[in-house]
Amino acid sequence: MSTTGILIVNLGTPDSYKRKDVKKYLAEFLMDGRVIDIPFWKRFLLVRGIIAPFRSRKVSVEYNKLWLENGSPLMVYGQQLVNKLQGLFNNDGDETVVELAMRYQSPSVESGLNKLKEKAVERIVVLPLFPQYASATVGSVAQKVMEIISKWEVIPSIEFINDYHDEPEYIKAFAQKVEADMQEKKPNHVLFSYHGIPERHLENIQKQNNKLCTWPNCQCEKENKVQRFCYRSACFNTTKLIAAETGLSEEKYTTSFQSRLGKSPWIKPYTDVTIEELAKKGIKNLLVVSPSFVADCLETTLEIGEQYKELFIENGGGEFNFTESLNADDKWAEAVYKMLVSKM
Repeated sequence: MSTTGILIVNLGTPDSYKRKDVKKYLAEFLMDGRVIDIPFWKRFLLVRGIIAPFRSRKVSVEYNKLWLENGSPLMVYGQQLVNKLQGLFNNDGDETVVELAMRYQSPSVESGLNKLKEKAVERIVVLPLFPQYASATVGSVAQKVMEIISKWEVIPSIEFINDYHDEPEYIKAFAQKVEADMQEKKPNHVLFSYHGIPERHLENIQKQNNKLCTWPNCQCEKENKVQRFCYRSACFNTTKLIAAETGLSEEKYTTSFQSRLGKSPWIKPYTDVTIEELAKKGIKNLLVVSPSFVADCLETTLEIGEQYKELFIENGGGEFNFTESLNADDKWAEAVYKMLVSKM
């Protein structure tokens, strides 16, 4: 039986919360042309001359708040998830090998792939930990993997799991977390907040293939108009599936997009604007869920848990809670295992 290698890839993390490591991480991350898709020289001046030097101090402080005893959350939860997956494959007597990689910094995609190569795997399955496809995340991982493997003498069979925004096991895993918080916190509204992307990313997809994305004539909110590789469409669909699984009625939830950067328009509605509106409409108990993040990070723990909480209260809101991500929960590990087995 041939050996399969699985590469689990998340976004990345600095090696420490010290400013020099944060600066190095930001530079690598934001110099990716799929993340900031502007001409190289403009990106270089923006990232190397402004963002990395000036934002690194603030981001370093934020990472210090977030840091766990054994490292950053993405690293700790990622390794725990990989260990659990390896255990599940071993229990089945399967020869599958599972490795962790980060798109930016350590452990690198190259080091993860090399470990699989050393095990002489004949097939590689790449699972980016991003449920909804986006060029800046899944697309970037795929590009990096192909760049590295293209230099190998022997190129194994390679498969990418490009998205799983509607996979039943993923939906159930998140829905269980949301349902538990709904029962405990008793919110009168649930906000599903996803990481945003610039509108031009959807424009680029539409230009490539208008069957993949109908932007700007977007029908994402309509259940019968799901476009699989249109990020916005996938997010709205994930919301509807989790809401259906938890029994949330349509008037009890909203979908929005957070973490926008720069002056160009990003996909709407914006999370900060939506939170202000909900507070001013009289919502007093709000639960925020972020299904685009399968592990807690700056965007969930600090942006949602601190900044948006403060914004909600400032605008007249009352109780504010956010649902923790899947991290390395046993049920999530089992869900990922089932997804992988179904693809193998």
